[in-house]
Amino acid sequence: MRASVYVLGPLLARVGRARVSLPGGCAWGPRPVDLHVLAMERLGAQVEVEHGYLVATAPPGGLTGAAIRFPISSVGATCNALLACATANGTTTLENAAEEPEVVALADFLVACGARIEGQGGRMIRVDGVERLAPARVSVIPDRIEAGTFLVAAAITGGDLTLTGACVRHLDSVIRTIRRAGSHIDVEKGKVRCRGVTPPVGMRIVTAPYPGFPTDMQAQMMALASVGKGVSVITDTIYTDRFTHVAELSRLGADIRLEGNTAVIHPIQGLSGARVMATDLRASAALILAGLVAEGETRVSRVYHIDRGYERIEEKLRAVGADIERVEESVSSAAWPAPPV
Repeated sequence: MRASVYVLGPLLARVGRARVSLPGGCAWGPRPVDLHVLAMERLGAQVEVEHGYLVATAPPGGLTGAAIRFPISSVGATCNALLACATANGTTTLENAAEEPEVVALADFLVACGARIEGQGGRMIRVDGVERLAPARVSVIPDRIEAGTFLVAAAITGGDLTLTGACVRHLDSVIRTIRRAGSHIDVEKGKVRCRGVTPPVGMRIVTAPYPGFPTDMQAQMMALASVGKGVSVITDTIYTDRFTHVAELSRLGADIRLEGNTAVIHPIQGLSGARVMATDLRASAALILAGLVAEGETRVSRVYHIDRGYERIEEKLRAVGADIERVEESVSSAAWPAPPV
C-alpha cells in the first residue's frame, strides 16, 4: 500500500534509522515520494534509494527542526513531516501544508499525546519539538470519501439515504456538487440525508486540494454524470491521468470523451450491464455505482482494490436495497470472451 511510506518519519524520529520499501498503491499516474524525502532531509536525515528501498539515517543527536516549504500541497508529506518533527530538536515550520481533515486529525492526536503543534488546518503549521510523546485515546474521524460515495449512490439511483455519524463540514464541496446535479440534501449535526433526483443535470467539476472538490470523488461523480440529462465536464488538476475508469464506464455504455486531464460526459439513454474491471480503489466504487443503475447484470472483477477504502461495501448497499453480492470467480478462458483472432 502507498501508506507504507508513512512509517519513514516515525522510525527516523524514534530509532534514528529507517529502511522502507518504496510504496505501491493504485496503478495510475506518477506519485513520487520526493516531498517525503525533502521533509526528512530538511530535518537533517540522510536519505538514499537502495534497490527499491528508502534508507534514511538521522544525524547524531536526532532530527532537528527546520523550515520546510512544500512546492505543492501534499497530505502524505505533511503527515510524515508532522510525525517526524513532533519530537525533533527545536522548532519546525511547514509551509504550504495540506489542509485536509485527515491532517488536522493527526495533528490533534499528536497534541493529545503531548506534541506542541499550532496552525493545523491552515497553510502554515508550527511544531515545537518535545522530548517524548505519551499514549492517548483518539476517536477516528468519519471517512468523508466513503460518506460521499454513499451520497452519490442515493443520487444516482433516485434513492433516499440518511448517513449518520458523518462530518458535514468535511463534505461541503461534495454536498454542493451533488445539489447542483439536482438531488436534495438536508444536513444536521452528524447526519446527512440525500434524496436523489434522476436523471441528474449536467455539472462542471474541477478537483482541488481541500476544501476544494476531492480527487478521490472524481470517479464516483463521473458515474453519476454518465446517466445525466446534460453534458458534464470533469477536470482533475490533482492527478491528471486518473482516468482508467473511463474505459470501463464506456463498456457499460457511457459516452465519455477524454481530452487531456478533462473528461466530457454526454447524455445517453441508459447504461447496460457488462463485465468490467476495477483498476483502482475509487474506480471500483464508480463501477459499482454505475452497476446499481445499469440494465441487467454488471460484474466487477479485481474488487480487492475496493477493500482498501471501504468496509463491506456490498453488505451496506444490500442493506438499503441494492441487489449486489460478492462472488468467488476463478479467472479462466471461460470467464472472459476470447480475444479476436
